[in-house]
Amino acid sequence: MKPLFSNIVVAISGSNASIMAAKYAIIMAKTYRCKMSAVYVVDTATIKQLTLSKIFVQQESIEYEQSLEANGMRYLRFVEELAYSKGIKTERELRKGAVSTEILCAADEKQADIIMLGSWEKDRSARDIIGQSHHQIMENAKCSVLLVKEPDIDMLFKRL
Repeated sequence: MKPLFSNIVVAISGSNASIMAAKYAIIMAKTYRCKMSAVYVVDTATIKQLTLSKIFVQQESIEYEQSLEANGMRYLRFVEELAYSKGIKTERELRKGAVSTEILCAADEKQADIIMLGSWEKDRSARDIIGQSHHQIMENAKCSVLLVKEPDIDMLFKRL
């Protein structure tokens, strides 16, 4: 019988909630001997929309995209270091496009059994871009989706 999950994809946005989801994924990967992939998406779809609506000029778009790429790589390295500290090897991937589309494509390509998402943070609206992307992922995923809300994740992570 096949285990419930053996491939985890965790969506990284740089928010505290996504880092909590990464820690949860690391705990699951260690406990259940799963493969883990951390995916950060540079939201070029929104950048393009902002440029077309003249909110950004072309040069601002380029600079903003480069800044998001640099931040994404920094967050992915951080998650990789967290995983390494617990003896877990994680694959990291930076993608470009619409967040929900790219997370779903990554999950399909990696044959993920579960996608892990950070919960909404208290100071954010469920209607913001992350909230919209999460909703689209939950609605369209071919595998299970776990919205991480574990309040004691740091304590559990330290004990691992």
